Amino acid sequence: MPRRPGTIAHHPNLLNSIRSNLWLLPLLSALLFISGVLVWAYRADRDETDERRKIMIIDALSSEAQLRSRLDSEMSHLEELGRQIPNIARNAVALAENAEVASGLRRLWLSVTWLDSNNRIVAEVPGRAPLATSTAGDITDGPSTTSHLSLAVGKESLVVRYSPALLLRRGIPWWLTRKYDVQFADSSEEVIASFDQVPLALASPERESYTVLVGRNLPGAYLQLTLREHPLPFWRGLPLVLVAGFLILMVIATLLLRRQVLRITLAEASWRTEAAWRKAMEDSALVGLRARDFEGKILYVNRTFCEMVGLAAENLLGLLPPMPYWPSGAIEEVMARNQRNLAGNAPREGYEALWSHHDGRLLNVMVFESPFIDAHGTQIGWMGSIIDISARKKLEERERQQAETMANQSRLTTLGEIASALAHQLNQPLTAIIGYNAGLQRMLSDANYGNQAVMGALIQQGEQAKEAGRIVHRIREFLTRRAPQWGACDLASVGQRALSLLKQDLRASNIHVEWISIEDLPLVRADPILMEQVLINLIRNASDAMEGFAKGGKLRLSLYVADLHFVSMDIEDDGPGLGGLMIEQLCTPFYSTKSDGMGMGLAICRSVIEVHHGSMDATGSSLGGARFSFTLPIYDTRSSSQ
Repeated sequence: MPRRPGTIAHHPNLLNSIRSNLWLLPLLSALLFISGVLVWAYRADRDETDERRKIMIIDALSSEAQLRSRLDSEMSHLEELGRQIPNIARNAVALAENAEVASGLRRLWLSVTWLDSNNRIVAEVPGRAPLATSTAGDITDGPSTTSHLSLAVGKESLVVRYSPALLLRRGIPWWLTRKYDVQFADSSEEVIASFDQVPLALASPERESYTVLVGRNLPGAYLQLTLREHPLPFWRGLPLVLVAGFLILMVIATLLLRRQVLRITLAEASWRTEAAWRKAMEDSALVGLRARDFEGKILYVNRTFCEMVGLAAENLLGLLPPMPYWPSGAIEEVMARNQRNLAGNAPREGYEALWSHHDGRLLNVMVFESPFIDAHGTQIGWMGSIIDISARKKLEERERQQAETMANQSRLTTLGEIASALAHQLNQPLTAIIGYNAGLQRMLSDANYGNQAVMGALIQQGEQAKEAGRIVHRIREFLTRRAPQWGACDLASVGQRALSLLKQDLRASNIHVEWISIEDLPLVRADPILMEQVLINLIRNASDAMEGFAKGGKLRLSLYVADLHFVSMDIEDDGPGLGGLMIEQLCTPFYSTKSDGMGMGLAICRSVIEVHHGSMDATGSSLGGARFSFTLPIYDTRSSSQ
């Protein structure tokens, strides 16, 4: 699939850069996690601050309500005192003996002042005593930290002074003072009264506080709650300290990872270089390599092995026996040998095998098996080294054939010398026989011998002797490499003469001869004597092939014109046929299908035909036996004259 421009895959440098910086991923993940934690902590701190603020407001409003309720209660006691004032004597003793006054002084009141219509003091309890000696308690207030409640009684009035600090002590729950610094402040944030001796708001003004207006009975005063505990910033919390520690550890781990990645990168580069060198060496090697496990499954093959069997590596890896390069006709034999090798019984010196290329071509290989050891030193299969020895085997076969050919040539030379010697030795006896035969015929003729049978036998004897002489003469000429006596030859007459010479033998073998020839058959350019010997040999071979048939045999000789330049002759029989043999094998010198044959007849016949520029072939016959055919060139008077 083509890569589109602009994609990451289209920029290998960018891809390699990303891949080489993957070691930063843990650190980036840690930073992202820490950023999330910081955001969460910040938001949690904000939520906690808001919640704390809400609680502070609720506490302030609740406290203000309680203080206002307390002042309202004191005001109600003051109103009760106002209702009793008309019945109280107008002096301080009577005022002090009043139950409401005594009760108020025990609760919250610092003093009770009775003023007439002109705001002159009628009576005052406990008088103008210092606040420190007040019966209301040991509350320390500032110089102007007292407040008062006033009630008009007719034209007169009652004024009750009380301590705001005592009000705080009596009106604020104790648990709230553990949490807040509770105090009264005016509009200018000056502290009027405080629950504690030293207000926290003064000691640490940055502390969080909330102020609420108290109400009508304490005009101009604000209730202020100041948080005692100073909340730490969110970045100083324990989780963030742990996160900071985690970040430091992550940085250290990333640096260690970076060092490890560098080592792995260097090792990987070294491994890639080594792998490239190894693959180059394996691909350049002329030896095929094959790794298999103990079940025979192919684990690895190199390029030479693939070229050797004609299959790609992806088509071989993972295959189990039988393999596609085993010859189809020897699967069982190769399977047995494969099981022997997988059992560890392969010959150390190697063994020869016949494999089949993907195109069907057979090849001879030499296989060496050795244990296949992994990185832990454990044998995991077998490694095979395969050498193609087809060329060597062909060379050995060619050398063997050449040696055999030379041996045959030597035997032919020897046979030729023997034949030449025999022809030389037979020539004189034959000449003598012919001479004696001619002399005997002349003497019987001069003596008027009348037995015609004897005279006919003598004449036939003379003709046969002359024929033998001519054969010996032609053999001598053939063996002495003299040019054949080519001339116009009537092949039909030669064939008839050959049949005439073998007539007795054919009749004895009960062989029926069929002669087929066209009229006006052209003459051929050949030596009649040699052609006659060729036909005699072929007819005799056919007769020998049909020998032993109780019903006899059938022999057919056909003469016809093959084309414009050649005449062809077929010698067919209904014998056992050629048995699948071809003309090349049949004409091999010293090869014979007969137990007493020399294996020279067909070889000589083919040589004679080829010397006459013809050709010879052997095929099956329509009669059911064999058919030997040869062609001879048509005699050309123009070429003959030249």
